[in-house]
Formats: sequence, C-alpha cells, structure tokens
Amino acid sequence: MKFLTQCLQHSRKIMRKNYSVALNGMNIHPDQATSFDEPCILVNENDEIIGKASKRDCHMVGGDKSNKGLLLHRAFSVFIFNSKGEMLVQRRSSQKVTFPGEFANACCSHPLYVKEEMQEDGRDNQEENKVTAIGVKRAASRRLNFELGIPTDMTKPENFLYLTRFHYHSLSGVDDNVKTETLLRKGNPVWGEHEIDYILVLKGDMEIKPNPNEVMEVRLITRSGLVPFLESLSQKGIKITPWFHLIVKTWLPLWWDNLHQLEKFQDHHTIHRL
Repeated sequence: MKFLTQCLQHSRKIMRKNYSVALNGMNIHPDQATSFDEPCILVNENDEIIGKASKRDCHMVGGDKSNKGLLLHRAFSVFIFNSKGEMLVQRRSSQKVTFPGEFANACCSHPLYVKEEMQEDGRDNQEENKVTAIGVKRAASRRLNFELGIPTDMTKPENFLYLTRFHYHSLSGVDDNVKTETLLRKGNPVWGEHEIDYILVLKGDMEIKPNPNEVMEVRLITRSGLVPFLESLSQKGIKITPWFHLIVKTWLPLWWDNLHQLEKFQDHHTIHRL
C-alpha cells in the first residue's frame, strides 16, 4: 500500500510538466491532468473485471474511440460519521475535471488496475478474518489520505463497512437541452461518470488536512441539518454531485437513523440500477 502510494506520487511529478502542455487546449488544470494515465478497472454490468483503461478514457465521452458513451468502471463512495453522528461532506475543488465545485460525501474515487486494489476478498497484513472488497477499501484508504490528509492507520481496510453497490451514469456540466453529439462535433470534450459504485462507511473522529487541489471546503452536517444544508446549497446555486444526490434520496436518511446497526443494511449480492 505504501509502495503503491509512493509510485503514484512519483509518476505525478514526472507527468505534470508534459500534461500541462498537452492538455492546455482542454482547459484542464495540470494538478488534475497528472492523474489521467492512472489505470481504472473496467467492469461489465455484473461488476466482473473485463480490462483496464486510463482515467481520462473512462471519464471522457468517446474514450473508447467509439463516441458511443462512457466506459463502465469500478468506483467507491465513502461516508464518514464522527462520534457525534455528524457526517463529513466535501466540496470538490474548482480544478476537478468532473463536477467541479459541487458538494459530495467524504470521498469518491476509483480503485486502480493493480493487484492490491483489484482483490475482491482477502486478508490485510495479519488479520485473521477475511475482509470483503479489500481492494476497494485499500483504494479508499489511499484516496482519503491524498484528498483529506487522513492518516492511513485510521483507515485500515477492516475499519470500513461495505454496504452495497449501485450502477449509475451522469454527464458533467452538460445542459439537458444540448445534445452530447452537438458538443462533440464542435470539438468540446464531454466528461462524466459511468460507474459501479461501492458504498463504504467509516466511523470515527478523523484527523483532516484537505488537499486544496482536490477539496475546496469540508463541513460536518448533523442528521437534522441535512435538509436545511441541501436547501441552502440550492438557494445559492451550488450543486451536489449526481452520485451523492442518488444516495441521499435512496438510502442516506435510513442509514443515518441506524448508525448503530448498519450491518443489517448490507447487501453484497445486488447491484442497484439508479
């Protein structure tokens, strides 16, 4: 895990200069562009691994060279609740390629096409009990450290509760009245998400030091403050990400009311189509 993190940090330093030139025409910030070669895990609709593709190809319409849509890949969404039952939310940096400046749950990202993060179930270090979705949980630990500065000893795979998965598709910054084909013909890249998303819950009081290139703002929200928070964002014209919106309207209130017994909501067999 530590070795993988060091390799990714080193590759970002090497690639940053090249990408800041190659992608200037797309108005992509170099801090985001340097991660574009990271290999995401391609899956079919049953979440079976079928290959890999770069982060750029997974998130740009036509990344598969067919102009038919977005490649389906594996992802995760982490929800963090502290000892008071408050939920951590983040506002994505304005530098993000997809859904910049929008609020989301604590962390949302992708496991990579590497052995450690492709593993389905297994043991971490000398743990006696098998950990489900251990590869995804390792990826979540890595990204929580990168985005929010949370020490990895607070985010060990066995500390996460894996609830369920859902499959969704959404385009970023595209007006519903404008056809994707029109934008592509004009030479404008269209970005979005097409994911099978693992929902992970982490409980505890975390040490946080947000990475400003990834996170614009963090807040702690109470259960009773969820609706006022969302209404306030709407009044200010601030969006929430599509995956966060889907989880909020489908499951979050029920889960939040049952933080002491979340295990009863685990469903590892169903991939919800939202």
